[in-house]
Amino acid sequence: MANLIHLTFVSLLLHSLPSTFYAIERGIMGMRQTCTNEGEEVNVEQIFNIKCFICICKNGFVECNRKSCPNQEGCHKLLEAKEKDGCCRKCQGCVHFGIFRESGSEWTDPDNPCRIFTCKAGVVTESEMQCYAPCKHPTPPGSGQCCPTCPGCRFVSGRNATLVEDSCLKCQCARGHLTCVKRACPVLACPTTFMEWRPGQCCPQCTGQRNIMEKADNSILSSSCTLGQEFHYSGQKFQLDRCTKCSCHNATSVCHRETCPVLDCPPDQVIPGGPKKCCSTCPTDVELPKYCTSNGKIYQDGESWSVDPCKSCICHKGQPRCSVEVCPSMNTPCPPHMKLVKLPGACCAQCIESDGVCTVFGDPHYRTFDGKFYSFQGSCKYQLTADCTGGAFSIRVTNDARDTKTSSWTKTVSIRIGDMKVNLGEKLRVKIDGQRVSLPYDMPSKVVVTKTAESVLVETAIGIKVLWDGRSFLEVSAPSKFKNRLCGLCGNFNGISTDDLTTKRGRVITDANKFGASWRVGGKKACSRSSIEPATPGVRCSHHPSQRKYRDKKCKPLRSDVFAPCHGRLNHLMYFKSCLVDMCECPAKTCHCESFTAYARECSRLGVQLGDWRKLTGCHPGAPPR
Repeated sequence: MANLIHLTFVSLLLHSLPSTFYAIERGIMGMRQTCTNEGEEVNVEQIFNIKCFICICKNGFVECNRKSCPNQEGCHKLLEAKEKDGCCRKCQGCVHFGIFRESGSEWTDPDNPCRIFTCKAGVVTESEMQCYAPCKHPTPPGSGQCCPTCPGCRFVSGRNATLVEDSCLKCQCARGHLTCVKRACPVLACPTTFMEWRPGQCCPQCTGQRNIMEKADNSILSSSCTLGQEFHYSGQKFQLDRCTKCSCHNATSVCHRETCPVLDCPPDQVIPGGPKKCCSTCPTDVELPKYCTSNGKIYQDGESWSVDPCKSCICHKGQPRCSVEVCPSMNTPCPPHMKLVKLPGACCAQCIESDGVCTVFGDPHYRTFDGKFYSFQGSCKYQLTADCTGGAFSIRVTNDARDTKTSSWTKTVSIRIGDMKVNLGEKLRVKIDGQRVSLPYDMPSKVVVTKTAESVLVETAIGIKVLWDGRSFLEVSAPSKFKNRLCGLCGNFNGISTDDLTTKRGRVITDANKFGASWRVGGKKACSRSSIEPATPGVRCSHHPSQRKYRDKKCKPLRSDVFAPCHGRLNHLMYFKSCLVDMCECPAKTCHCESFTAYARECSRLGVQLGDWRKLTGCHPGAPPR
């Protein structure tokens, strides 16, 4: 049997490469490269052509993505990259009046802001924009502008909307003013068999791709043009359709395309254009009504109304003109630390910042809002997190040594919001302002507390959430409005993990014990050991083989099939190490469950569900307490 090559590799997200098959076929085995500087860029010199990739530390693994290349779908004139070690193929550009233009570029005639030019795959389309003003008294265009504007918008500023009756008319809201423009479709270089008309879209699009070879510089072919399946010599003029006249100039097809105006008359009165006439027209002798009727309601000329979050209408010369907001394409996932959400009353989903999550578990181990992982065994009362800018809330924890020499566990949690105080204790007991309450508990506009078999969830009106299992697992969620405002054991929530160990006096240090001790609050009475200084864990298990064996057995499920579905998304090594530490000095021998819970919760946030892991690992709610 051939020798296997063992490698450490990074995660290359190249969906077109069958990487698993490649590794197996060539006898290569390996492990993903781990990292600790969460969210930061990592330099990986082993990657060939590294300038084409960007590598970051994500969930404990080095993850490398190919740097973004322009989307070349639909380009039928693809050229290989010329520069040495180039990363991206390019779509053929255009030469217009001696100036080179990239494919996809657009420019305006400096002497006429209504005349626009586009370059797509070696074809320049010249056309004149047609303006449409659905109001009685439009504001004239400003300097360098083509179209007048109408006051008032009913959709999101900066976003486009299209007319239901004419998808080629696009309206945009900017600073409370509406501008509507109709443009001609660009001439496409692909054959008609590769053109696709999508529902609701004004213009056809080319599908697929085609590579072309660079033409010899001095040949006749070097200056010729191909448009669809037709070939044209440089200087040749030709008619593409009744609206489009073209000519070939130095390998660039230059086409003038007429833009048809928006028609005000009802569809049944439209006069279609003839074989030699590009645009349809309206009769000139028809008097149009001054109002519109829609769903039994009468609207005066110029009056607008909303149908739903995406659709709005305006009465224009007796016709309801309805526009539909165009949502941006979400072909790519949201950036790291962001999530796709459709807000109430909004038409389109959008990427918004995810809540920051700080996790505390076991002996205690901390994963900060920014992903910093550290352990701190202090046995006093500490500020876990607080709004250190606005004073909106604070959360304190009391750690208990539980008759151990070096360990401690979170015993109680105290949440203060304004003049209200919520205390979370052992066995899921809850007090509000010193009074024991039964669950569920709802204080309108302040706090809601609910309970499951496994935990208590506190949801506050300011967006702070606290999950507590009644033993030692704690999770705090903070919305993005608190970024750069927090301080304490959970870090500063600024998106950078390297400065999370910032002491109460503002110093960034590397010693987790000194950092944690700086956030101690209250007097010595809050400490469960005589020394207020946190103990440094020793080897503990090193001289007890049977203890090590039991510890390894209890923590082993983290490396088993139980949690395997998440291993590719979240590095389990730190959680496994935390489990080993916890089991070395564990009064009730169930301390492994906190590491399992923390790992499973983070996997769930990443979209990985692990089934009934609690039952499979003996960590079900009925398991004995510590």
